[in-house]
Amino acid sequence: FLPLRHSDSPPIFGTHKQSPVGPVLLHLTAFSSPRSSLSPLPPMARLPAAQRKSQLLDVAADLFSRAGYARATTAELAKAAGVTEPIIYRHFASKRDLFVDLIDRTAQRTLETWESHLAGAKEPAERLRRLLGDNPMTNSSEAAAYRVFLQAITEIDDDKIHKAVVNHITGLHAFLKKEIDRAQDDRKVIKTFSSDLVAWMLIHIGLGYGILEAMRIPGQGEDKKGKSVRDALERVLIGKD
Repeated sequence: FLPLRHSDSPPIFGTHKQSPVGPVLLHLTAFSSPRSSLSPLPPMARLPAAQRKSQLLDVAADLFSRAGYARATTAELAKAAGVTEPIIYRHFASKRDLFVDLIDRTAQRTLETWESHLAGAKEPAERLRRLLGDNPMTNSSEAAAYRVFLQAITEIDDDKIHKAVVNHITGLHAFLKKEIDRAQDDRKVIKTFSSDLVAWMLIHIGLGYGILEAMRIPGQGEDKKGKSVRDALERVLIGKD
């Protein structure tokens, strides 16, 4: 699905004016860890287009999670990535387009991670049990990218960003619904509520847990006996092991 490979080169369409960022409605940079110095990477050799684009998205996820999408600049991103700004605009038309690509890539990687973690678990209840302990906002290399994803709350009036967020969440919902359908068909999960609704419930709980974890709320998600939200979900959805 990637374009033909080519090496980095300056943009052929001239300079680019960065699109303005909407007003910040909620200061979400507090979700990220305290800002640390973003030491620039040393200048890098030329890379194929797909490889460079992936590298820029990796650096952007780290930069945006620390500095905030609205405040971070393409100049800071170029410095952190060890490239010039024209290289960024060779791969992304604007900072907004980079943000959208990061949202899309994060969803794709989450689905790939879930598929990998479910490999070998053929029994529907076991597959669902694994998913209950696999919140991408806290348990994967995409945790920083999901802190950036939360910052889309302040940009949701942008149609392109809103569409990317909707596609991201509905894609995760469809995956979860399919797994719950399997478990219900196998009579491992009761059908009191539709798989559609149960999938939304898991997303609601997962997002809430991820936000509180990012905000470093002590003891959240557990009681004094060491029981967790995951334990409760397992018991409600699957019953005793």
